[in-house]
Amino acid sequence: MKDNIIKEKEVKSRNRDNFLIKQRAFVKLYLLSWIEQGRPYGQEMLDDFYETFKYFNYKPNHSEVYKGLHELLDDGIITRSRIIKEGSKRQELKVYEIANKDEARRYKKQVKEDLDRSIGLLNKAVRDNYV
Repeated sequence: MKDNIIKEKEVKSRNRDNFLIKQRAFVKLYLLSWIEQGRPYGQEMLDDFYETFKYFNYKPNHSEVYKGLHELLDDGIITRSRIIKEGSKRQELKVYEIANKDEARRYKKQVKEDLDRSIGLLNKAVRDNYV
């Protein structure tokens, strides 16, 4: 558990009314990272969520993942194109690519700030109430 502890630091207020990081922001962070790593298929990313987070019993549903992809599309951060599946004559697959690397970096930086704040709050709660 020690590897999950980060030093508390003062986090700049951004006039946010949320308590911890939102699930959609968390999902979009991973979607962006996986697209950057060359895993451009929606179903592949959904499977990655199930495999990566099974230890934590976290399994975002299909619609949450695709809503995240659609928001990234709407924001112009990623693009989607269609390709014909290898070995098939007609079956199309949707593939995603980073369209705006600067916006992707900016979004990931913003999520990092939210993660740091959330981790700090959770660590404080554990120290104050369980140690």
